Amino acid sequence: MDLRQAEYVVAVVDNGTFTAASTACHVSQPALSQAISALERELGAPLFHRIGRQVTLTPAGTAFVEPARRMLRDAEIARQVVVEAANLQTGRLDLVALPTLVAEPLVALVGEFVKSHCSIFVRINEPEGSDEVAEQVRSGQSELGLGDHAPNDPLLESDIIGRQALHAILPPGTSIPSSGRIRVARLAGFPLITTPKGTSTRRLLGDALREADPEEDPSIGVVTEHREAIVPLVMAGAGAAVLPEPLAKAAAKLGAVVAPVSPAIERDVVLVRRKGPLTPAARVFRDLALSYQQDH
Repeated sequence: MDLRQAEYVVAVVDNGTFTAASTACHVSQPALSQAISALERELGAPLFHRIGRQVTLTPAGTAFVEPARRMLRDAEIARQVVVEAANLQTGRLDLVALPTLVAEPLVALVGEFVKSHCSIFVRINEPEGSDEVAEQVRSGQSELGLGDHAPNDPLLESDIIGRQALHAILPPGTSIPSSGRIRVARLAGFPLITTPKGTSTRRLLGDALREADPEEDPSIGVVTEHREAIVPLVMAGAGAAVLPEPLAKAAAKLGAVVAPVSPAIERDVVLVRRKGPLTPAARVFRDLALSYQQDH
């Protein structure tokens, strides 16, 4: 087994077909297929079910993918150790971040990183939920992750780089107390606009509502995977929402009524990484993130 074969298997998983994988790997499809077939013979088990043009992982393939990703990630680290001597003139940095952490702090961190290392290719993945951040880092799909809690995983380490408050977003014209804050109990009286279960803001909102009144049954008005629709839905009067402070400030400029919540709803901003050495690019990014912690 060699790195090339592992790369081809991962490419098929990520791209869905042998044809798309061969394009992504800049190799002919017959060459890619032959390399994978040779690997399967070496391992003594098929890695894919081949049904026409569609492929799905066999149980053996499922077991193989994660170690393959880690192997490729470790090889990238070794390669970039050499790049470091050239002052990060080439390379890549794979990140994964909760969507609500993209506006802050990810945008500022990536901007600062690229200004100093413009030749480094940066890829940002969007996870399906909070646990997916840790999973992508653990599997090697991403090297660093931005989430809202430190995962309980012996393969991972993390740094808390900040703390972020969530604010209530209310329809234009909504009256709020003179204190400028809205109690969680009152927030529960609005139809709530949320992301699906398992997402960070949905979990934090649910925890706050249960803590405020375990007997209260809040009304969920709209559940949407389209986070960009939340503020327009609030503006249209469909209900209320909670969003991180940077997004809340943007909503206020559009005319939404924005208020801190009492008791406060807050979360940590956590940078997750695998144990062991990082690529030079990831080390530079982590240093920037730790500086962000000091500045905030």
